[in-house]
Amino acid sequence: MNESRLDSLPFTAAEAQKTLDTVCREIGLHAEDARLIRLGENAIFQLAAEEVIVRIARSAEVLPDATKEVAVAKWLRESGLPAAEPVDHEQPRLVRGKPVTFWRFVDDSGEKASVKDLARILRQLHSFPVPAGLPLPELDIFGRVSERIATAEVLSDQDRDFLTDRLAELRGSYTNLRYPLAPCAVHGDAHQQNLIKTPDGKILLIDFERFAFGQPETDLAVTATERLIGWHTPREYEGFATAYGFDIMGWEGFPVLRSINELKMTTWLMQNVNESEQVAQEFQVRFASLRDDEAPRAWTPF
Repeated sequence: MNESRLDSLPFTAAEAQKTLDTVCREIGLHAEDARLIRLGENAIFQLAAEEVIVRIARSAEVLPDATKEVAVAKWLRESGLPAAEPVDHEQPRLVRGKPVTFWRFVDDSGEKASVKDLARILRQLHSFPVPAGLPLPELDIFGRVSERIATAEVLSDQDRDFLTDRLAELRGSYTNLRYPLAPCAVHGDAHQQNLIKTPDGKILLIDFERFAFGQPETDLAVTATERLIGWHTPREYEGFATAYGFDIMGWEGFPVLRSINELKMTTWLMQNVNESEQVAQEFQVRFASLRDDEAPRAWTPF
């Protein structure tokens, strides 16, 4: 089977496992004890015996993002920001039509980093001057939303038209935004799950796939959106805004970023509706919310 055919296969846990087995045989890593940690834009596996994390992306189209991830991680570590460490293998590798990267396993304390920790990390990140040689693209806040909508088998024609129209509407609103903060390097997916707290209390930033040059407001809006969904308490969010030094909820453009984030969060989950009944039900809850901006959000994290 050629690479283009492999690249078109559905990105399921089983397909990701086949890619993992193949790449581990190629470079001599042991995958017998592999554990799937997360299935989202990437399949993330832990190889316990090797103390390695393997990230497998969905398609060859995102190979430049995988290349960027490795370069960004090296830059952040050299700049003094605690970040995930790439393993010393030639990478990324394209295997079964999927870009694959390898990362040093970080011992997780099991204690979740706080949103205040996230604010401090983002404040530090946003202050860094970007090296001329670092291949940072301009931020595309809509990422793969259009592709997700176009290829989702779970959508009726009416549902697809609704999401397509919503995306077009938000693109127009986003274009007209005027920002109070200066552009800088941004994480692009700045939420608590992309922090790891080690047993000695160190906080590490991970997942640089969406890293780009853009507006820091886009990073801050993620936590604010989660606050309004109910994933953070008012006090936790106040600590976040205070630690960063700016409350994005007070900016008139925030409702647009909130709506964009909700659309992204819904279409992201839509990719995995066939993985479990719980995912399918949560997708329906989120999708219904998109039809009513004033409706309460009772979303479950995944």
